[in-house]
Amino acid sequence: MADDALSPTCCRPEPHPEPSARLSLWPGRARYSGPSLELDMHSGSVTCLAVGEEAGFTVETAADGVRRTARSALIRPRVAHRIDAHGGRMTFCYVEPGSATERACREALGAGGEPVTVSAAAELDLVRRLCAAPERAERPDLDPRVRAAVRRLLAEPHLPDGATEYAVAAGLSRSRFLHLFRAETGTSFRRYRMWARMLRAARALRDFGTLTAAAAEAGFASPSHLSSTFHATFGVRPSRVLGAGCVIVDEVRVPGADSGADSGVVAGGLSLRALRAR
Repeated sequence: MADDALSPTCCRPEPHPEPSARLSLWPGRARYSGPSLELDMHSGSVTCLAVGEEAGFTVETAADGVRRTARSALIRPRVAHRIDAHGGRMTFCYVEPGSATERACREALGAGGEPVTVSAAAELDLVRRLCAAPERAERPDLDPRVRAAVRRLLAEPHLPDGATEYAVAAGLSRSRFLHLFRAETGTSFRRYRMWARMLRAARALRDFGTLTAAAAEAGFASPSHLSSTFHATFGVRPSRVLGAGCVIVDEVRVPGADSGADSGVVAGGLSLRALRAR
């Protein structure tokens, strides 16, 4: 892939007040708003709340082939699915399983244990409030050994250390560490590390403007490795996202944002009732 041909302006704020697409980043969390980009089948690393900005969309799951019509859909990690927005605009809010944001989203859609929960209501305002509110970056309910691993993954996603090294640091066997990590976070160690690398890659795209630099910064073997992993995770190639005029914004860096280590992952533990009352 000729990634260096990508214009750096795709990754930096433009003077136009209304870019066609915007990718907002926080530590451990992200939100995309823009064209739906005709997503292929993919399987996310964290929970995704998808909202049709203008109209409904369909969600097809690979496991059963069922197509569900929705205005909002909450999709669990590792659920292979395809979203067809029929050319409309979408908002995707990516949040950690078990976080305050996910709990509020689950309340909004009345989600149970199903892999995909759909709603006929557009919860767009809820999504924007959830993703803009600050909260502690580290969930206090996490096992401290998993909390330390999550902190390290978000800070150093580019390093080659794998589950074995993290297990040693936690004082656990590899199998016990992997089991505990999944039980505590709702996703696998491998998936969470990939998510952390994706967040680092997005920030590098914003800062440097090329897939080559993003791959190196985030620990991917090559730009093609980054591109294929991005496609498997989000259902679209990064070059297509950038080609849509996407502006990438690190919300922790913007003026007035809280840049402390304990800010920015998920919304501030607000209930759905409190959010709607604002």
